[in-house]
Amino acid sequence: MLTAVIGSLLIMVMVTANVIRSSNQTLLKTEEAVSAVSRFYLETMADRRAQTVANQIDNEFSQMEKALVFIQDEKIESQEELRQTLGKIRDLLSLNRFALVDQDDVVYTQYTTYTGRSRHEFLSEEKMDDRTISTVSLYGSSKQLCLAIPTPDLTIMGKPFKACFIQIDIKDIIDLLAVDDQGRTYFALYSKNGTNLSGTELGPVISNQNIFDATKELVSEDVWQENFDHFADGIRGSMTLSSEGVKETMCYVPLQDTGWEFAVLIHESVILDQIRDISEENLATNRKQIVFTLVAVLILAAALLLELRALSKDRLDAEKETRKTFQNLANTDSMTGVRNKHAYSEYERALNRKIQNGEIQDLAVVVCDINGLKHTNDTLGHAAGDKLIKDACALICENFIHGAVFRVGGDEFVVVLQEKGYDTMKKTIRALNNKIEANITENGVVVSVGYSVLEEGDHQVRDVFIRADKMMYARKQELKAMGAKTREP
Repeated sequence: MLTAVIGSLLIMVMVTANVIRSSNQTLLKTEEAVSAVSRFYLETMADRRAQTVANQIDNEFSQMEKALVFIQDEKIESQEELRQTLGKIRDLLSLNRFALVDQDDVVYTQYTTYTGRSRHEFLSEEKMDDRTISTVSLYGSSKQLCLAIPTPDLTIMGKPFKACFIQIDIKDIIDLLAVDDQGRTYFALYSKNGTNLSGTELGPVISNQNIFDATKELVSEDVWQENFDHFADGIRGSMTLSSEGVKETMCYVPLQDTGWEFAVLIHESVILDQIRDISEENLATNRKQIVFTLVAVLILAAALLLELRALSKDRLDAEKETRKTFQNLANTDSMTGVRNKHAYSEYERALNRKIQNGEIQDLAVVVCDINGLKHTNDTLGHAAGDKLIKDACALICENFIHGAVFRVGGDEFVVVLQEKGYDTMKKTIRALNNKIEANITENGVVVSVGYSVLEEGDHQVRDVFIRADKMMYARKQELKAMGAKTREP
């Protein structure tokens, strides 16, 4: 009897000790796994957003080269013609703040001219041989990226021009980098010396301070110096720090040729905290109830694992639903309810891939521009202007029921037609134009419509869009001659 009791006690002690040891080891392994997953998650997020910015920069350079070809074909003979051409470039290629620089470093914009050597770093070079990216400071702390390319063969008004450039506001870059933090993930943009450029908070500890001032007392001197050197040299890296018991992981990557670093930070996983609480509770229970057998411990462990799986599934489903909701909001025009310019850009990229892979043969782009919106805003107020936009959108949607409708500007819509919408395009546009011409005399909605289809030799949707846009402008002149209101009051 005594042997059985002693044996039972020994078994209970061994089971308890094993449960405690196993629980501690599991907790340590879980912490290691969560740290590894968190780092991988942050590195992937940072890489994707850095690539997004790089793609945007490459796209802007590509648009600038197209703008130069457009300018060379215009045969400009006066400064007024040059300004008008720069306005066309803004509308056709979505190049805001596009400017040209002549051999005397005089900068020509759509609205003014000024001497640019003191403002723009790239003009201080003796000779400009290739693309350049530099940072421009405006109004004290405000920053912009300046993208410039040389124009050695460009002559306008009998004068050689040396370069063209655009400036991208840092707020536009922040929009590309933004993440949905939900209280756990944060991001910020930094200069090489650790100064916060974006104004966003990198968690409650670092906040929007200089990243090296904020972390100097939170990590070892070697780790701090290593990350300081990485920033200075434009190298990617990571840092783990703890403050008041809260563990945080930060990863950062350089943004292409900008001299800036993009940093993302995440708190210790909520799931890890829950696992730790459950493990500690189980340990306390096991210490008090040593009479439980190993089977009971295993059953409890199985129940906890099932509970964690259910909890993880619920959280994952909720996060998916939230992400879907935010994506819909980000892609929807709040005024009209149709898809917005961001959605059109994504749709255009998807179509470009299919065009390049030869997966699309029938594709049409319709460009619609509302006539008289400025006149309505100026004479009747912006409420009337908003109603005009909504009525025009309704008219477009009613006619192009088989097309994808996007609002890409204040008074501009784009419709992409495929399949049935493509087959009935001409009939639809003819009916729409008849309605619009009738609206001129009835003081109704007037929309200028231009269209074009995918042709052999087209490499991207932009090629089709440009032809449709030119046709739209020609149609606008026709409607003006019929009595339609224009941008002029």
